[in-house]
Amino acid sequence: MRRSGRILIPVVVFGVLALVPKISVSTHGIFTSPLDSPGTLQLLGLMLCFAGIALSYDLLFGYTGLLSFGHALYVAVGVYLTAIATTKWGWGMAPTLLFIALVGLLLPLVLGAVSLRVAGIAFAMVTLAFAAVGSTLVQKNPRQWTGGEEGVGVNFDHLPSWMVGVFNTKYLYWIALGYLIVVFVIVAWAVDSSPGRIWQAIRENEQRVQVLGLQPFRYKLMAFVLASFLATGGGVVYALLIGRADPSVTTPSFTLALLLMVVIGGTGTRWGAVLGAMLYTFLDHRLPDWSGSGWIHDLPDALSKPLSQPLFVLGVLFILLVYFLPGGIVGLARLGPRRGGLETLEQAVNLEGTHGDVEEEEEMARV
Repeated sequence: MRRSGRILIPVVVFGVLALVPKISVSTHGIFTSPLDSPGTLQLLGLMLCFAGIALSYDLLFGYTGLLSFGHALYVAVGVYLTAIATTKWGWGMAPTLLFIALVGLLLPLVLGAVSLRVAGIAFAMVTLAFAAVGSTLVQKNPRQWTGGEEGVGVNFDHLPSWMVGVFNTKYLYWIALGYLIVVFVIVAWAVDSSPGRIWQAIRENEQRVQVLGLQPFRYKLMAFVLASFLATGGGVVYALLIGRADPSVTTPSFTLALLLMVVIGGTGTRWGAVLGAMLYTFLDHRLPDWSGSGWIHDLPDALSKPLSQPLFVLGVLFILLVYFLPGGIVGLARLGPRRGGLETLEQAVNLEGTHGDVEEEEEMARV
């Protein structure tokens, strides 16, 4: 029954989301235009895109316990290579995607192998350093490819015609939804696999995993490459939705936003990153409009001035969410509960075929 629910809920949720472009209803007060309008569909597409990117970050942070400050680098790879390949190199969609997929695998494989030589805050700082290099490279605008502070647009002349024009925004929305579904399925499959059990065991107690001879470095690198590759795919979808590459995706604040999305939704859960990312993206785009509304200005100065600052309102809301819901939004519905460390470790050991007395091994580790 529980297993069927884990399959049925995603099917129903994603099925309803797929029908959104076919629903024409007024969304006054929530969105600025009807649900099936290009503007609303673009915002919904961004919410779905960031849900997939945040889920890739949760695979790294929530399931494996790796705090990275450089996840934005791999999103930026997808964003900038999409824009550069179509605009500066004149490539079509197929060679662009193949090249991005190759870079999206090789780059995190190399950088991850270096970063994972250290752990804890040192790992976070090394990933931040690599992200800073990427941000600096974008600002330097080598060969006039990145556009510097102005960024570079996507040349839709080299892309399929159904991606071009505001009336085709619904197709970009479906691309974003398809990306989220693919990431959701891959993450769910990976977490329930043998390496996935070991990732969670590493999150709970890496030393215990190492004593059992399971080589944590290899499994952490596997999680790092998979999460980064999925984030690169999200960068491609983001570039298509926005229509350009912007330097903001290379900054550390972009990764911090992903971290905040995951924490708000609930780390290491099946739906937490999805809900947290969608809520964060929605508020980030809609609060500026709400803060400038007439009823805000009609309030006393003690209320109107702080409420007219979107960042202040956003910060207060998130503080309240973290304070009253330490397990994240997903804790309200008990969706996707985290497995305990002991259960995860035992499953990992059994799936890897490691034999012996676990209690004796733990005693050896303490000695």
